[in-house]
Amino acid sequence: MAREVALLWWAMCAFATLVLVVVTALWLHAMRRQPREVDAARARQLTLRWLVGGGLLLPTLSIIVLLAFGIPIGHRMLPLPLDEPPLRIEVVGHQWWWEVRYPESGVVTANQLHLPTGRPVDLDVSSADVIHSFWVPRLGGKIDMIPGRDNRIRLQADQPGVFRGQCSEFCGTQHSHMILDVQAHSEDDFQAWLQARSEPQISPLPGPAGEAFQARCGQCHRVAGVSDGERAPDLSDIGSRKSLGAGVLSNEPGALLRWLHEHQRLKPGNAMPLHDDLDPDHLSAIADWLETLAP
Repeated sequence: MAREVALLWWAMCAFATLVLVVVTALWLHAMRRQPREVDAARARQLTLRWLVGGGLLLPTLSIIVLLAFGIPIGHRMLPLPLDEPPLRIEVVGHQWWWEVRYPESGVVTANQLHLPTGRPVDLDVSSADVIHSFWVPRLGGKIDMIPGRDNRIRLQADQPGVFRGQCSEFCGTQHSHMILDVQAHSEDDFQAWLQARSEPQISPLPGPAGEAFQARCGQCHRVAGVSDGERAPDLSDIGSRKSLGAGVLSNEPGALLRWLHEHQRLKPGNAMPLHDDLDPDHLSAIADWLETLAP
């Protein structure tokens, strides 16, 4: 889609440049030419020629040319039926994080989007609270995520790479901290990534720290086979993510413990409650366990 948008932009830029050159040339000619006397009949003939040629034929021809070029491009940008059904991914915008679901495999993740290359992908986008907007500039295309409405956008990555996605509709105080990590893989690597997360083998955190996780964190967060919370980001593969808090903090050793202690300072207004009443040792054990969740 980004390629199609760029092609359309350059075509319109070239056409506008041509119009500018022609109009400028006519203006210079009109300024430099010597005035001449013509009779009334000839004046009416010239006036009619300019009205018909410049006011009707030229705009009509210009519009036809632009439509002949633009309509096929717009057609290729639409999520129309294909011979082979595209991969379907569901993306839900929250204040202020991304929920990403792969319905065909049951994989759920957060703040990261993994795509296969050379294959069209249909993204069904929606919102759980306010209006958001899905945008990955390097892949092109932008579409609003509206509560109560499902929108669809089709993207295709032609080669592996890492791209930045961003909410592009102001959605609250942490709008700028709603970053989506987008990674395009070869088909084999994508299938391997998907398979690793389809059947994760996650052992529950034992002891009092595990009980604290179930009583507090597990009520909102899901960890595959451990807890079933659906109000907050899925944590089943949090140890493999590049950042925490949708781009607020690099996910390096010790970052999870810092996030648990300082999340309201790092990202004020997020929905996670403070953990000041939890035993520091239990909180540290939870953070260490979460760092291991990397299928």
